Amino acid sequence: MRPTEITRRRVRTTPLGALGAVLLACLPLALPTPAGAAPAAPALTVEEQRLTGAVPQEILRRSGFDDVAPGFARALARTSGLAQAERLATADGRRLWRRAVDRAQGRGPDGGDLSRDDDRPLYWARLGMTRALREWRPAFALDERGRAALLAAVERTSRGQDSIELPAGTKVKRVLITGFDPFQLDSDARRSNPSGAAALALDGTVIDTPAGPARVEAAVFPVRWADFADGTVERTLLPHFRPGQRQVDLFTTISQGRPGRFDVERTNGAWRGGYPDNANVSRTETVPVPPGVPTVTPQPQWTTTSLPYAAITAARTGPFPVYDNTAVTEIPAGGTEEVDRADGPTPGSTARAGGGGDYLSNEIAYRATLLRDAVRLSVPGGHLHTPVLRFGDDNADPATGRVTDPEFVRNRLAITAQIRSVLAVAVGGTDQP
Repeated sequence: MRPTEITRRRVRTTPLGALGAVLLACLPLALPTPAGAAPAAPALTVEEQRLTGAVPQEILRRSGFDDVAPGFARALARTSGLAQAERLATADGRRLWRRAVDRAQGRGPDGGDLSRDDDRPLYWARLGMTRALREWRPAFALDERGRAALLAAVERTSRGQDSIELPAGTKVKRVLITGFDPFQLDSDARRSNPSGAAALALDGTVIDTPAGPARVEAAVFPVRWADFADGTVERTLLPHFRPGQRQVDLFTTISQGRPGRFDVERTNGAWRGGYPDNANVSRTETVPVPPGVPTVTPQPQWTTTSLPYAAITAARTGPFPVYDNTAVTEIPAGGTEEVDRADGPTPGSTARAGGGGDYLSNEIAYRATLLRDAVRLSVPGGHLHTPVLRFGDDNADPATGRVTDPEFVRNRLAITAQIRSVLAVAVGGTDQP
């Protein structure tokens, strides 16, 4: 995921956080409110404010997901206490994730004329749910922490983060992948993210590999700096990285990268470059490691993929070329100026961009591989950048364009199919860095 859908690797390329929600869950969630002093509903987020636009509404209507938020709001209005509201938020969040996965995989009613593989209905329907929660004025006392916990439950469950079910035993390989929400929506609200579409299409499926069958489980993540700082990545991945019968055999984070190509990112950097996220918030700093999770001390400037990149790049996995991307940007040891390196970082250097840039795709790769190293997980893992998903040439202008077109759908399906093939090669690959 690179900010400018790029041409240049470093051009600041490609909800409360889940860990924060866990901590909040240990506190009293609903405090007495003095008579006549009920707290006002919190302001809508930048993402939620976009929801009323013509494009999001058309996507919801043409997918049949326009019933999600109204139904959730009606059910909220019938709750009589925080515990009941928590159960509803969790159940409806999981129901939305499963509905999106089922639609992507051809199960259940179509619900509209948008391509079933479309990831955007999930994104906009989730925002409808969080907006309903933010605007809700319950009859019982609900403080800021209680509402935040409800929002976190919807975020976590509707992203598949709490429903990763890897099988036990040795007969099936266990693969965990992650995708992202659409982003850069102020410039084009029609955007889709092929990594999110692939997560929906592959979640719970079994693929054939040279090493035997592999079960794929998936989750998606927000394009927001704050959620990452709060530990949403580590909270989701850690249970599946720990030793046990259901420990992953392979993982890869996935995001949208450069036009016309896949990249296996060799090196990830501990630096946030500041490009605005979906909340229009910027962060320029060393990647913050959340408290309470396993980590490596001192915090390294770089982490490295353990995906079998040589096997992946050599294989014929689909129509797009796949590259082993070794480039980084660093400040050399003892230096003060940034230097672009085509062949990876030099000893003692300070990170300014990994192969995947300095945005959230680089950060999720850094966090996942840092966690891998912290718990001494010896499996293939790293980051895969997909080609940019583009509309057809006659549909390129967001001011006049349609929300979908045949080329747009063909490219998204082709990217997902090639991701499936890359995973099959990766599971069967043997080369390690």
